[in-house]
Amino acid sequence: MTSDKSTVHLVDGSLYVFRAWHSMPDEFQDVDGRPINAVHGFTRFLCELLEKTRPQHVAVAFDASLTTSFRNAIYPKYKANRELPPPDLERQFVICRQITQALGIPVLIDHSFEADDLIGSALWSLRAHDFRGVIVSADKDFGQLLGEHDEQWDYARNLRWGPAGVFEKIGVHPHQVADFLALSGDAVDNIPGVPGIGAKTAAALLAHFGSLDELLDRVDEIPFLRIRGAVSCAVKLKEHAEVARLYRRLTRIALDAPVPIQPAALARLKPEWTIMEELCERLRFGPMTRSRLRLLCG
Repeated sequence: MTSDKSTVHLVDGSLYVFRAWHSMPDEFQDVDGRPINAVHGFTRFLCELLEKTRPQHVAVAFDASLTTSFRNAIYPKYKANRELPPPDLERQFVICRQITQALGIPVLIDHSFEADDLIGSALWSLRAHDFRGVIVSADKDFGQLLGEHDEQWDYARNLRWGPAGVFEKIGVHPHQVADFLALSGDAVDNIPGVPGIGAKTAAALLAHFGSLDELLDRVDEIPFLRIRGAVSCAVKLKEHAEVARLYRRLTRIALDAPVPIQPAALARLKPEWTIMEELCERLRFGPMTRSRLRLLCG
C-alpha cells in the first residue's frame, strides 16, 4: 500500500512477549540463572522489525492493566477468564520494556488503558498530522482502527491488510467491528455477546442496519428479514439491548488514552548502547544478538 503520508509503526508489544514466552525453550537464563526465554524471543522480533522497516516514527505499547482497565470497572467479568502472568513473566515484561527503550523506541503503557487503546489513541492523534499507521499485531480488534491509508501487519505470518481486508476476514467494515464483537461476543476477552447471535447473524444484521444503534432502534423490522431465526433474534435483541450497548463499551477501542499527540514524541530516539551493553551482559546474550543490537544502536 503506497501513500505520500508519513508512516508510524505501532506495535502490540504484549502480544509478542506472550508469543515468545510460549514458543521459546527454557534454556535461556540470565547471570543469576533466571529464565529469560520471553526476553530472547521478543528481542529477536524487535531486531527483525527494525532491520526490515527502519522506522522514523515507532512505538511499542504494553499492557499493564490486566485487572485495572476502565473496562474492569464497567464489567468486572472482563478478561476474568485469563490467568495473570506468573512472576517470571512479569519480570521479563519489565526487561522487554528496558530493551525497547534502550533501542530508542518510545514505550506506551498505562494502568487504566490497554495497549489497544494506547495504539488507537496514538494513531488518532497522528492522523491530524497527516500520518498513516501500520499496526503490528494479529489481534482482530484492531480492524476498527484502520482508515483508508492504514495497514495491519500480522508479523508472524507476514500478512498485511487494509480496511478492505477487515471485511474479507470477518464480514463487516472497520467502523462496524466494535458493534460486531458486541453482538457476537469475544471469548478471548470474556465478552459473551447477545445470546443466540453468532458471527454470521451479527454480520448480516450490520449489513442491513449499518450500526448497533440503528439495529436496536429498528428491532421490530428484524422478523421481516431473510435471516435464519429472525423472529427469535428480534426477541433476544429486545431482551438484551442494554447489555449489547454495555458490551460495545468494552469492544470499542478508546481514542482518548493519555498518549503523546505530537509526532516528535513518537520519533525513534538515539539508542543507548551503554545501557544496552549492560543489558546484554546481564542477560547473557550471545554474539549474534549482541552484534545485531550494536548495529541497531549505531
